[in-house]
Formats: sequence, structure tokens, C-alpha cells
Amino acid sequence: MILPALFFYLFAGVCVASAVMVIVSRNPVHSVLYLILAFVNASGLFVLMGAEFLGMMLIVVYVGAVAVLFLFVIMMLDVDFLELREGFIQYLPVGVVIGGIFLFELLLTVGAWVINPGLSKTITAPIPANVSNTEALGLVLYTKYVHYFQLSGMVLLVAMIGAIVLTLRHKASVKRQDINVQNARTPEMAMAMRKVAPGQGLQDADAAEWVK
Repeated sequence: MILPALFFYLFAGVCVASAVMVIVSRNPVHSVLYLILAFVNASGLFVLMGAEFLGMMLIVVYVGAVAVLFLFVIMMLDVDFLELREGFIQYLPVGVVIGGIFLFELLLTVGAWVINPGLSKTITAPIPANVSNTEALGLVLYTKYVHYFQLSGMVLLVAMIGAIVLTLRHKASVKRQDINVQNARTPEMAMAMRKVAPGQGLQDADAAEWVK
């Protein structure tokens, strides 16, 4: 029991410290790196609790996709964070009030939180004992809760489409293709026959038409 407890305090301590550094760090790149470290330690806590599938999913999905995407976006967009912090003092009182409300609700929840002794009896689906943790989760997720699973997928799909629509910018200087125009092109529109005399090239009068 000593070794699992040591690993628990190690993972939990590093996870909490990393979460604090995500907020405290002034450099957004460092904040994302601390966020990745927090995800890794949270995955270790899942493994200690016997939920190895959730731990691996946390590494693959959040660390391998979400956090790396945050890092790439921050590094490529070159956001001027000094300009974003100009209105910090103006919105500080509102932020303090909202933060105080959240802190009060968190303390109220933690203080009144108790474990129901009959919680295990409220599980409607029996937990199979002869299969692995991952297989048991899949059996429940894709049978009884398949509609909720599909609904969450639709919500994520709508969110992805909304993010693409909100960030899409049309520039006048960028040439774009119209599929209807492309399909309506005929050989006469796509090419033109010109008789070029030997020793002579295209005339300047034909240059605009060739470019078109």
C-alpha cells in the first residue's frame, strides 16, 4: 500500500502544481506545456484507479491532439497578448466578483459532499467480471448509452462546423474555384488554336487573351 500511495501523491502533486502554472505563466507556450504535463499526471491517476482506458485516452486525445493543437495555434498566429491585456484593470472588479462566486460554490460543494453508501446499488447495468475494463466500458457505451454517444458526436460535429465557419475569411486577392464553372467548361473555352509563324512568337495583342 505504500508504493501506490507514493505514486498517488506524486502524480496528484505534480498535476496540481502544473494546473497552477498554467494560470500563473505569462508565456502562453509555457502554459500549454504545463497543461500537457497536467494531462500526463492525470492519466497516471486514472491508471492507479484501474481505469487504464481513460488514462490512455487522455494521453491520445488531449495530449496528442487538443494540447498540441493549442500549441501550434499559439505559435503560428503570433497573437499580441500585450494588446489583449490592456483592458485587464477595467474588467478586474467583475472578474473578482465572478471568481468569488465560483470559489464560494466550490467550497460549498466540497464541504457538503458525501459518498452515498448505496451508490453501488444504483448502477442499473451489471459490471461483468470476466472482461477487461476497456471491453466492459465498450459493452455499456455502445449498447445502452449508444444514443447519448451519438448525440455527443453530433454536438461535436456542429461545434467543429461552427468553428470553421467563424474562422473562415475570404480574401479578394485569393483566387478560388467555382465547381459549377469548372464543370461547365467546354473544350472551346479551355483552349484556343493559334497559328504561329516560323521564327515569330506570340504577338503582344494576344497576351491578354492567353493569360485569360
